[in-house]
Amino acid sequence: MIDLPAVVSADDPLCQPTRARLFALLGQVGRPAGTAELAGRLGLHPNGVRMHLDRLQRDGLLIREREQLSRGRPRDVWTIAPDARPGGRPASAYGDLSRWLARATGSGSRGLARIEAAGRQIGEEIGASEGGRGSGGLETALSRLGFAPEVKRRAGERVTICLRNCPYRDAVRENRPAICTLHKGVTRGLIDAVWPGAELAGFEPKSPDGGGCLIKLRGS
Repeated sequence: MIDLPAVVSADDPLCQPTRARLFALLGQVGRPAGTAELAGRLGLHPNGVRMHLDRLQRDGLLIREREQLSRGRPRDVWTIAPDARPGGRPASAYGDLSRWLARATGSGSRGLARIEAAGRQIGEEIGASEGGRGSGGLETALSRLGFAPEVKRRAGERVTICLRNCPYRDAVRENRPAICTLHKGVTRGLIDAVWPGAELAGFEPKSPDGGGCLIKLRGS
């Protein structure tokens, strides 16, 4: 659950109770959720909920994406922005936990091999829930994880994706080898699930503060 600040100023979007409940609910769900689902969970009308979600997006707390359905028009799905600052400051509980776990995790070669294997399994689980396939499905999955991916190059069967944001930056500062290895494993798992014909040809970590990590793919 997202840890909201104990005191919220009057001009903060979360001073409105419904918006605060929506923001906390998205933290509990832990995945992209549609307007109708969120309204149903809170027992509210979708039209009113959409107005609150729009406000939270304008204030930089949420990200809205369009999800293509097998039938009908695309729907809006919402996630908490990776750099959201509720009450003017970032939620800290999960960030603290990730830093502590990173600090407690070793960085020896055997330990890193286990970390990458675990990450690959996690990536496969995440990718299994994605509707998209191929490079587009991989971009969508990375976007929902908060990496703000951008395709930098397409050349035949080769694709290079630049990650413009690092949602794990605090943990990376504590233990870069472990966290970057975990991310590499997650990326491999996502590829296995959404783009089985591709392989990871290169994984280049950059500064967690400036972003710019590169994922290089070779696929069919």
